[in-house]
Formats: sequence, C-alpha cells, structure tokens
Amino acid sequence: MIPRHPHRTEDCRAVSDILQRVGDKWTVLVVGKLGDGPMRFNELRHAVGGISQKMLTTTLRGLERDGFVTRTVFPTIPPRVDYELTDLGRELLVPVFALGEWARLNQARVAEARMKFDTTVE
Repeated sequence: MIPRHPHRTEDCRAVSDILQRVGDKWTVLVVGKLGDGPMRFNELRHAVGGISQKMLTTTLRGLERDGFVTRTVFPTIPPRVDYELTDLGRELLVPVFALGEWARLNQARVAEARMKFDTTVE
C-alpha cells in the first residue's frame, strides 16, 4: 500500500500548481528528450515531433521559469541557444520515465477498460 499523508489544503494547492507545469504532454516529451543532454531549439523541435514553434517556445519558457531548464546563448553568428535540464529537471526525469513506463505496460489494459465501458454505457 502507498503511504498517505494527512490532507492539507496548502499541499493540494502546491501539488496542483506543479502538476499544471509537468502534467501536460509537451512538457513530458521535452523533459524526456532533454534527458539525453543539451539540445538546440530546432533539434528539440524535430526530436519531439508534432510540436509547433510557438508551443515549444511556451513550454521551454515555462520550464525555465520553474527551474527545470536552463537556456544558454552563445555569442556566435547566428546566435546559438542550447537548452539543458537543471538538477531539478533531471530529478523530474525519474517520475516522468516511471509514468511513461507504466503507460507503456498498461496501455492494453486501459484500452480494454475503455472498450468495455463504451459498450456498456450506450
């Protein structure tokens, strides 16, 4: 059984706040890709696949603001910008990878439950 902590409203707010940042699909994918090491913007965009330039910019800014990612600008022509996970971001890889593995292992069970639900609800 998973240990539970006493319910406190301030804890719920804190958890909700963090999950808003790390719980969306783009954040999970970006953090996962940056787990391989620093990447340039376009490298990251191609690695993630399907993400618009605007959404990647928004996601990276949010991750930078929350301390998960650093942005380093190199004074070259044209300027080179690398994104890299911070220590906090690397710590986030643990639950991100665990959730990804859980999803991969349980995808068929979830699909079966959905099919069962959809056929009985109609």
